Amino acid sequence: MERVTLAHGSGGKMTHDLIARLIHKNFDNPVLSRFDDSAVVSVDGNRLAFTTDSYVVNPIFFPSGDIGRLSVCGTVNDLAMSGAEPLYLTLSLIIEEGLEMADLERIILSIKQAADEAGVLVAGGDTKVVNKGSCDRIFINTSGIGTIKPELEISGSNAVVGDAIIVNGSIGDHGMSIMTSRGEFEFQSEILSDCAPLNGLVSAMAAASTDIRVLRDPTRGGLATTLNEIASSSNVGIEIEESKIPLRPDVGAACELLGLDPLYVANEGKLIAIVPQNSVEKILDAMRPHRYGKEACVIGRVVEHTRPELPMRVRVKTAIGGSRILDMLTGEQLPRIC
Repeated sequence: MERVTLAHGSGGKMTHDLIARLIHKNFDNPVLSRFDDSAVVSVDGNRLAFTTDSYVVNPIFFPSGDIGRLSVCGTVNDLAMSGAEPLYLTLSLIIEEGLEMADLERIILSIKQAADEAGVLVAGGDTKVVNKGSCDRIFINTSGIGTIKPELEISGSNAVVGDAIIVNGSIGDHGMSIMTSRGEFEFQSEILSDCAPLNGLVSAMAAASTDIRVLRDPTRGGLATTLNEIASSSNVGIEIEESKIPLRPDVGAACELLGLDPLYVANEGKLIAIVPQNSVEKILDAMRPHRYGKEACVIGRVVEHTRPELPMRVRVKTAIGGSRILDMLTGEQLPRIC
């Protein structure tokens, strides 16, 4: 009998297959079929973005973050990746009987701090307490809504051959922070999560140029999987250069020790921007003064997909001069990172 596995929640191939098989098949409509980070709808002539996400991370506290901060940043960032200004969140808590009240208070205060930083209001929510053993301490769902300016048209299907690919900083920080904070391995240095709200950075970018074609945050499945999603949606190829991808030495060392490819490790404070070549410099100039854009750089470009019979669309030029194909994440690399 076929059963759901952890790999179905990895954000990789099996997640996409599950969505295509059950969700898209039964709920297909023009809003859902865009498969962007947020649904974009028009209400009385106003463009709105709204999204929802659930957070089941283990452990619930990790270096430079916790499940509360993560729940705000993740939903705010999904809205921002549509070019929206996040306005309101809902907050739903599923709490396991026996959770220490001090831990719950710490999480709620973290949610407040993250919401204040992002400039959003928690406008509603729900609380449930379940029997001990029915969930792992606490699960959180947040939904969010925001407005999109008329001049912005951002979607994963907008990439054009010749466009530049930008990231705002080092990759793999969050996934490796979660992995190394589980107590299963001993490392000399503590790896910090990059969990952060990116709506302020996106606002600065949009103020500098409205030519932004694609924004995505490479969470589950990492940079490689997200680039594959964009390439598939836009029917293009993507080429990146390994030597240009920011990677912190401690994250790289941890990945090497554990046999993980950092290109597939999750991020929670990073974005991918795809923009026309003639807008690159002014967008980078707008990103670098921001606290979450200091390391912004170009890592590659959009190219023609010359082999339409092959699903592999993303290629990385290695530091030693070769190249390799980057497919979507297969299986489960890091369970429960968000």
